[in-house]
Amino acid sequence: MEKTLIIFKPDCMEKHHVGNVLDRFEKAGFEIVACKLTRLSPAVLREHYAHVADKPFYPEIEKFMSSRPVLVMALAGDSVVSRVRDLLGPTDSRKAPKGTIRGDFGTEMMKNVVHASDSVDNAKSELARFFSPAEILSA
Repeated sequence: MEKTLIIFKPDCMEKHHVGNVLDRFEKAGFEIVACKLTRLSPAVLREHYAHVADKPFYPEIEKFMSSRPVLVMALAGDSVVSRVRDLLGPTDSRKAPKGTIRGDFGTEMMKNVVHASDSVDNAKSELARFFSPAEILSA
């Protein structure tokens, strides 16, 4: 069974959309196999966003993602990585159709409600960044 990392971003937490978003994941048949509330440190964010950490807009990402505690979660299910990405819609919430999570709850490119792994390989490394093996339980 495939697993993916989900981060309920600060905008999701602030606007109290966690329950609505989680409901969509559960209705899609995904199992929660790990979950915790945490505040993302600059070191973790720099590692997580290493692919853009040298870009001029990175400090804005770090400031936003560390602005309040976030909920990190591991979901499991058949083809969970691609199916979650379909539920979310495009990264830019302004381009996401209504009916998708970002289309319904997001407001812009960065304030797009949820981070989700974009590939099975990235999911494995991202899950290892946020959870120890003992924290990821079987469904």
